[in-house]
Amino acid sequence: MLNEIYKTQKENSEKALEALRRDFTTLRTGKVNVRILDNIFVNYYGNQTPLNQVATVLVTDATTITVTPWEKSMLKTVESAISAANIGVNPNNDGETVKLFFPPMTIEQREDNVKKSKAMGEKAKVSIRNIRKDANDDVKKLEKEYSEDDIKRARDEVQKITDDYIEKVEEALKQKEVELLKV
Repeated sequence: MLNEIYKTQKENSEKALEALRRDFTTLRTGKVNVRILDNIFVNYYGNQTPLNQVATVLVTDATTITVTPWEKSMLKTVESAISAANIGVNPNNDGETVKLFFPPMTIEQREDNVKKSKAMGEKAKVSIRNIRKDANDDVKKLEKEYSEDDIKRARDEVQKITDDYIEKVEEALKQKEVELLKV
């Protein structure tokens, strides 16, 4: 039973770490990434649809993203959705595609993204600590079935798993910070 608690805690902590990595992809580094558009939705026949499901999104060079809607009638909708998303660039509509020209990042922008990444890291740590609380609650429910020593070892193991994942979050944060500040 205790092994199931550990397994669940590890699985949930891994999901929190994956969510952090996914969040990191929305931050712009030195070169553009199509993931910066992941949180943009367009009105497609009355439904809010992710941009990448109504258009081809490509990185054409280190500072340019090209968005080609599958239906030409969607061009204005895509353009206005990108404008509304406020990602730091104005979309350029050439009648066929929407091009996004990203200027080189300033030091202030890089430092701002580092702050955002740290906030994302804190959110992941809180999530992992909440997972620890749930695991400890599950261990507490087993107090009648196990000895005091077993319960103490179980709580120590839960804490060890938590510490491991907090450390993984810290490592991911350090790597992202280096990537963000690299010119």
